[in-house]
Amino acid sequence: MRRMSLFSRNSDLPGLTATLRDVTHGGKGLKRLAAGDIALIDAPDVGRAFAQQLADKKPAAIINIAQFTTGTMPNFGPQILLDAGIMLVENVGESIREGIKDGKKARVTDDGQVFVGERSVANGTVVTPALAEAAFGDAQQSLVDHMEAFFGNTIQFLHSESPLLIDGLGIPETGVNMAGRKVLVLSPGQGHRDQLKRLRNFIREYEPVLIGVDGAADTLVESGYTPSLIVGDPSNIGNDALRSGARVVLPAAPDGHAPGLERIQDLGIGAMTFPAASNSATDLALLLADYHEADIIVAAGSKLDLAEIFAGHAYATPSALLTRTKLGGKLVDGDTISDLYTVKPTGGGGWIWAMLGILAALAVIIAIAGLSGDGAFVDNLIDTWNNIALAFQGLFK
Repeated sequence: MRRMSLFSRNSDLPGLTATLRDVTHGGKGLKRLAAGDIALIDAPDVGRAFAQQLADKKPAAIINIAQFTTGTMPNFGPQILLDAGIMLVENVGESIREGIKDGKKARVTDDGQVFVGERSVANGTVVTPALAEAAFGDAQQSLVDHMEAFFGNTIQFLHSESPLLIDGLGIPETGVNMAGRKVLVLSPGQGHRDQLKRLRNFIREYEPVLIGVDGAADTLVESGYTPSLIVGDPSNIGNDALRSGARVVLPAAPDGHAPGLERIQDLGIGAMTFPAASNSATDLALLLADYHEADIIVAAGSKLDLAEIFAGHAYATPSALLTRTKLGGKLVDGDTISDLYTVKPTGGGGWIWAMLGILAALAVIIAIAGLSGDGAFVDNLIDTWNNIALAFQGLFK
């Protein structure tokens, strides 16, 4: 296949023409991807594992709606794909979906334009080894700078909040017994409603203490649960949740000022304050459960891992890191618990269900046959069998 020099802005270049496969959601799209195809993906910061999956399929080119390296974190995916001889075009934008169809022919020019027939449907940037290496270096330096600032803030937070983290100084007495019990802390993070649904069997079995954080308290009430505790700014919480009978804990500044106190007073609801330097209601809820000797603390709607810290997401704060370190092994992610209650079907066990179905059907037939006559159960069963045998004999006469 003919290739022209990179960075030529001539849209008349023949470029690379092949079948386009939409693998933006992986799964079947990735399975259909064949050698020589053009793959369409939507994957910022392509990692090593996904890059190797793509490289094994040997596509001629990969078009990325996003950037192969955004600068958030260094990633080796682009180098793996380039070493495999695959053409990479990035940052074509969401509008490409309007102009392409899975399984149709598409053309990618050496200057990063995407055509369907003679119609241009997108324009991106061709990723060269030099560009990939430069992006990796920039991302690496950005990560170092971010982590230096993050851990600097962590040390400062530890200096100011060590009495709280070590001795629980300032943690209020809630009147809710959590000692030796399971506690579910639901925060209003992305996907928390679905996560709560998947935890229903856990809630039914263990009846954990339910703590609603900020707007997640509304989610608990709307789902038919009554929270024992609500931690957060009442300005972000509905009346039904605040009046559900839950004890309300207001995060407060170290000087004692608590946002939303006026609303609580207007509603005539009692509340207690929790003074701390942290402005995360989730962290305060976790510390509450730990201080009051909860056995296991399940955190839902507030995921925290190294990738979250690298990306600087809302929950990825020095307070969150130190709080989770304080809780140690008693803290469990909600997805981990819900997975324990999810039975995933496997093809190997299908014969067991088939046999159970056959046995159940035979049991029903025997019961009907044995009870269908006027005689004893065994006599009725024998008569039914004889009638069936005679009927089959009559078919072959």
